[in-house]
Amino acid sequence: MDAPTTTQQPASGVERSQKRPPIYKVLLHNDNYNKREYVVKVLLKVVEQITVDDAVTCMQEAHETGVALVVACPQDNAERYCEGLRLNGLTSTIEPGGC
Repeated sequence: MDAPTTTQQPASGVERSQKRPPIYKVLLHNDNYNKREYVVKVLLKVVEQITVDDAVTCMQEAHETGVALVVACPQDNAERYCEGLRLNGLTSTIEPGGC
């Protein structure tokens, strides 16, 4: 005689979904030292998913308004991008909050 089988379900009856990591904004600040072409080149090198058009737009916005959003992403990526931009001579910061 076979033993009866039982299946366990989560206490709430619904499986818990994974919590998404908080989103951070990577910001590019204007400076009076780097040429515009260099800024675009660094953005393309450091931020893998950015397109040429987006890099140019980002550079222009930072130049005209003083700051531009580069990308919104999880904190670990934001810190890596910010550090990469800084290591290449650009001024960059991160702050919490997605777009």
